[in-house]
Amino acid sequence: MGNFAVASGHELTTHTAAEVLRAGGTAVDAAIAGALMACVAEPVLASPLAGGFLMVSPADGPSQILDAFIQTPKRKRSIADADIREIEVDFGPTKQIFHCGAGTIGTPGLIPGLFEAHSQFGRISMQELAAPAVAAAREGIVLSGFQAEVHGYVEAILKLSEASRALYAPDGELLGEGETLRNPQMGDVLEVMAMEGPRFFQEGEVAKALLSLEGGHLTADDLKSYRPIGRKPLRIERRGSEMDLNPAPSLGGVQIALALQALPDNPDDRLLARCLYEVSRIRKAKDLDHHPAQGEKILLDPKMVAGLRKTLEQHQAATRGTTHISVVDKTGMGVAFTLSNGEGCGLIVPGTGIMANNMLGEDDLVPDGPNSWAENRRLASMMCPMALRKNGELTMMGSGGSNRIWSALAQVALRLIDGEEPLETAVSAPRIHIDDTPHILDFEDTGTEKRREALLEEFPEANTWPRQTMFFGGVHAVRHKKNGFEAAGDARRSGAVLTK
Repeated sequence: MGNFAVASGHELTTHTAAEVLRAGGTAVDAAIAGALMACVAEPVLASPLAGGFLMVSPADGPSQILDAFIQTPKRKRSIADADIREIEVDFGPTKQIFHCGAGTIGTPGLIPGLFEAHSQFGRISMQELAAPAVAAAREGIVLSGFQAEVHGYVEAILKLSEASRALYAPDGELLGEGETLRNPQMGDVLEVMAMEGPRFFQEGEVAKALLSLEGGHLTADDLKSYRPIGRKPLRIERRGSEMDLNPAPSLGGVQIALALQALPDNPDDRLLARCLYEVSRIRKAKDLDHHPAQGEKILLDPKMVAGLRKTLEQHQAATRGTTHISVVDKTGMGVAFTLSNGEGCGLIVPGTGIMANNMLGEDDLVPDGPNSWAENRRLASMMCPMALRKNGELTMMGSGGSNRIWSALAQVALRLIDGEEPLETAVSAPRIHIDDTPHILDFEDTGTEKRREALLEEFPEANTWPRQTMFFGGVHAVRHKKNGFEAAGDARRSGAVLTK
């Protein structure tokens, strides 16, 4: 029998987590070290000045969620005084608007979250956990093809400021695949952080440097007062499987829960597409984007579930920047850790080499546009690290992909539960997604002709994607089986796995 399984969005992230496990660290230790490496190797998707959600599933106890996501500032500048800039990202069949600048930076929670998780479940010192990321930042990482592609999507953000251009486009053009990205300043910052603790980011030099950016909303009190929040996961059952999901104010978890409770056994993609459409429509109709804390009460009301189930019965005959790390260790402890920097605000915090988040400019999180957020609140999110237990086996998984996160995870979960498919098969199967506004189906046209015809009959104006892409998320999953370990990394987001 093996000792562990790791899956993430980058080979260095996975390798770092695995080395921690080989050294006797816990799954949480491994996830912390992997997260810090992701900030170096996947800098558009993860940042020390961003946030995330970490689910821990001990072998002998209930799962728990640590919410280390973004908090909105306590005071808001007028939009005239805020530094907010707009860019458009072209994914091919679809385009998406993003906002950046100092006025889009929310209160970061990742570093306080890492130290809180370490205090509860860590075994190896933070200095040792940070060491691989420190070394990689100083020595440089060779850009993979996927990371170069990600950088290309957000080229306008990476070239927004002189300091950012110096890092990502030192000769005027973005660094490409095979070229080396060096960030010694971030290495220095992570080294000091590991010694001094979260105070370095919340009150020390990093905090002061972040507050020096002009046109932002953050104050010293925002940074100093931030605290991670422990939450009880949302638990649902389906066909003998128990699932722990990210609870409110996350909207990802409750949407997955509604879909999986309403769908019949073994739904085809046509019915699944109709379900995704209905769940998205209900969320909009109930105005949950503005009231995410009400999501669980409204969407999981038995009448709501029964109503959606009835709607689906009538159709049976007929229809962002984020990354994830999953770990399970030899004791059976599982961790699912989803991190996001949005796409980055385009500004490097002086003296740190770190680009802060742009969460206050994310349309998925602030649907009425920049500066429409409510003050001093935890932002809602589609991020949903999850645990699935069936027949004595534990699966930990999560996904990047902005508002595609919930639909990607729901589809993989259905294949694992209803189809009892191997992890790799469930993760690699072609996906579908319904955008919120307008309600247009996007689907990977990599399946059968019968599937294609059925989806286009149900949604004639659908966008067809000729190949699998990062648009449809990146589900990285691990499983602790009765006779060993299994891992699957999503090729859509350069998945990398290691098992032993």
